[in-house]
Amino acid sequence: MSFRKEKKYSLTYSDQKILKSTLIEKGMKELYPSRKINSCYFDTDNLALFHDSEEGVLPRKKVRVRWYDEKNKSNKEIKISSIEGRFKIVENFLNLNSLKENYDLNLLDNQYGLLKPSLIVSYKREYYSISGLRVTFHNNIEYTNLRSMVKQKYRDYDCVMEIKTSIDISDDSIEKIVKYPTTRFSKYSRGILIADRLM
Repeated sequence: MSFRKEKKYSLTYSDQKILKSTLIEKGMKELYPSRKINSCYFDTDNLALFHDSEEGVLPRKKVRVRWYDEKNKSNKEIKISSIEGRFKIVENFLNLNSLKENYDLNLLDNQYGLLKPSLIVSYKREYYSISGLRVTFHNNIEYTNLRSMVKQKYRDYDCVMEIKTSIDISDDSIEKIVKYPTTRFSKYSRGILIADRLM
């Protein structure tokens, strides 16, 4: 188990363009080609995982199935936030076709019990690196509410930059490279809030 540090920066598309250009001037390099990310988040009937995230409860987790582009290979990911830090457990998920066909595939969690598909988050991710930091830009974020009969889709008109690094890297070191205020940006929480507001 390795803990990691995450920094998130909520941006308008204009701000993102400016910030990306500034970081490229400082030496930021592209790591991989961009790709589309799809994540199906699971939750209880009363959205216990969502509420724990909103309230900052520790320990808490997010449970999702993730696949890339239009490929059928997928992983089940459990993101755990604890007093010690954050870490992620990843395992192969073999039932993606069943999940995508009817979205009634349930999971059993030892902390929360029965989990059902709640929300799909899709977005484009770009991969960069600068001074040992992994930097990703997330654009074209779209949410599909699986708790409604019509599976309605919603667009998020903000985007986000994320920095991931080892927990040993100080905040001061990051702030010397990115002189921009951090923010909370949970795609799952934003998707639930937007869907509930528009339902």
